[in-house]
Amino acid sequence: MNTPSNAGRELPKLEVRSIDYVPREERHGKIWHQGPFWFTGNFVFLTMMVGFTGPSMGLGLLWSILAVALGACFGTIFMALHANQGPKMGLPQMIQSRAQFGSRGAIVPFAATVFVYIGFIVFGVILVTQALQLVLPGSKAFWYPALVVLSIILAVVGYDLLHFVQRWLTYVLIATFAVVTVMAVTALPQASTVTVAATPHWDTTAFLVQLSLAAGYNISYSVYVSDYSRYLPEDAPSGKLIFWTYLGAAGSAVWLMSLGAVLATYLPGADGIVALVTTGNYFFAGFGVFVVLVGAAAQLSVTGVNCYGAMLTGLSAVDGFRPVRPTLGLRVVGLTLVGVASIIVSLSLPEAYMTSFNGFVLLMLYFLIPWTAVNLVDFYAVRKGQYSISEIFNPQGIYGRWAWQGIASYAAAFLSMIPFFSLPFYVGPVTEALGGADVAFIPGLLVGGGLYYLLALTGNERPSAAPNQL
Repeated sequence: MNTPSNAGRELPKLEVRSIDYVPREERHGKIWHQGPFWFTGNFVFLTMMVGFTGPSMGLGLLWSILAVALGACFGTIFMALHANQGPKMGLPQMIQSRAQFGSRGAIVPFAATVFVYIGFIVFGVILVTQALQLVLPGSKAFWYPALVVLSIILAVVGYDLLHFVQRWLTYVLIATFAVVTVMAVTALPQASTVTVAATPHWDTTAFLVQLSLAAGYNISYSVYVSDYSRYLPEDAPSGKLIFWTYLGAAGSAVWLMSLGAVLATYLPGADGIVALVTTGNYFFAGFGVFVVLVGAAAQLSVTGVNCYGAMLTGLSAVDGFRPVRPTLGLRVVGLTLVGVASIIVSLSLPEAYMTSFNGFVLLMLYFLIPWTAVNLVDFYAVRKGQYSISEIFNPQGIYGRWAWQGIASYAAAFLSMIPFFSLPFYVGPVTEALGGADVAFIPGLLVGGGLYYLLALTGNERPSAAPNQL
């Protein structure tokens, strides 16, 4: 394996790149670092709240945990496969979409992705504020902007600092939440007035909804993945890279969503913050607040990750229509715009945001399933990892401005999912026939990936044998 001159550095340094190619001599990092990065990246309040869904719909605890495990483990397969694209191409995740959609056609998945990033920032800021208000004064009007600014600072320093913070938070999270989990399965059942045996056990609709939410939640991380593996050496072993990414993301999701299911079963009606405080305090008085503050630190770190990703995707979109020089100053401008938009949306949400959150998770599933299907099929089945990086940045090059194969496949996949939608404002006919069960990800993956494969191999878009370098 090639060993870059700075491969051994450990201390975070200010990142100077954004959407541009990472040269081989700047590659650094260890493959196993992807494990803790994605463990912490998924070990946040929002992940735990996904596990509240099954019990809130009357699904028994064990069935809820099974739905969580199946959904998260399935969704992470697609997410982890994207990790291999980072070192092979040396590019952020979403700009790679130009090879499937064209330099301007990629605006379709770019817009959906920015929506997802902003949504995660908004709900993250709301939850961190709730946690901090347990011990500190300050209104939403103070905390929302303050937290966004802190997240932007993390994102300005960039790649190395985000990896550093996520890696060390992993150890604190494991130790803290191990105690909470023990309390949740021992002390909480004894103290709760709810008996699991008396609660409704099996509900097909609730099971499928919980499974779909867990799967969609982890699939949504697909848009992040190679942003945080693109600095690894080009010849990083694919199997190990995918394994560590999968282990971190799936492990944390199954653990925390399952914990959410336990809390929602024994503390029905309580929100995530209150449930954690109550459960943690069974260990000793005050420990619950400590747990929530540790969780808030992880959520804030991931909010920095979301700001970073939104900035990269936004710059990629602008660059498709008007070439930009990816300077540090431009990164700061992009992050500022993301921050302002997130603050405005955060302040406009109602107090009862849980309905908004569930609708958001489903919407991001519908938007991102077609993209991940097209992107993965192109990388693994059509081009087999071979791209011309210089042509990705050339709007008149071989990938073109508007690549109809990718756009048509994305549109067809999205349309095929509409009868399966299950949203607060619209329920598709197939979903109604299934009693409310949402399995939209199945046609989305099959139609998006299958149609793109056929169009790419039978149309003008052929696999490129160009090397993955400038």
